[in-house]
Amino acid sequence: MAAGSGSRYGKLKQFDDLGPNKEFLLEFSIYDAIQNGFNHIVLITKKDNKDYLYDYLRPRIPSSIKMDVIVQEVSNLPGNITARPKRIKPWGTAHAVWCAKDVIKTGFAIINADDFYDKNAFKNAANFLKSNPNKSTYALITYKLKNTLSEFGTVSRGVCKEKDGKLTSIIEHLEIQRKEGIIIDHDSGNILQEDDFVSMNYWVCNESIFDYLEEYIIKMYNKLENIEKDEIYLPFAAQSLLQDNIIEIRVIDSESKWFG
Repeated sequence: MAAGSGSRYGKLKQFDDLGPNKEFLLEFSIYDAIQNGFNHIVLITKKDNKDYLYDYLRPRIPSSIKMDVIVQEVSNLPGNITARPKRIKPWGTAHAVWCAKDVIKTGFAIINADDFYDKNAFKNAANFLKSNPNKSTYALITYKLKNTLSEFGTVSRGVCKEKDGKLTSIIEHLEIQRKEGIIIDHDSGNILQEDDFVSMNYWVCNESIFDYLEEYIIKMYNKLENIEKDEIYLPFAAQSLLQDNIIEIRVIDSESKWFG
């Protein structure tokens, strides 16, 4: 997903030149995905970026790999919802994934364009898709907290709680930092453990999620307090489906170090 407006960063960091040949960060994820058997790349972005992204990436991706660039249009909403004229900001990650419903017809992985997940994460995601025939079982590729910390300040992380390898909840901690050998969330005062699993928004789903997201978006749209700015988030949608016993989510260790 590469549709966010990047207001805090000041520009779209998804398109920063980072590699030795000026590769975008997402190109490393695309490479790792292809190496692990993924054969269809779907990019969700803003209208202003669509042609640029396609023209840049298509020649750099093998012709045997299908590629679609989907625009997350503010006006593209499910049901009988009509977008408010003043709305400019994208509707959030749940809506972004829903926008890809017409081009995805099988199991798939969801990642952020501005995160580096490492090849093992894609290997584990691919193995899950190959071995999981259950349409109501999804997965969350997680990272150990110690592998997602920053040396330059605090980070916000969703700490995963699980039982028997199945996700039970994600608890957001907003100001996590290692200080004097202890990992603490300054916001809540909680002490966290190095090997706590955290979510970096790497989900593995199948096509059944689109119907679920459509219902969730309609429900949440009617609850938005600020219709011009509030967003509908994928992690909240996943937790809602989990709490309603509609799906189960396997917690899978990425066995990797995150960068982003």
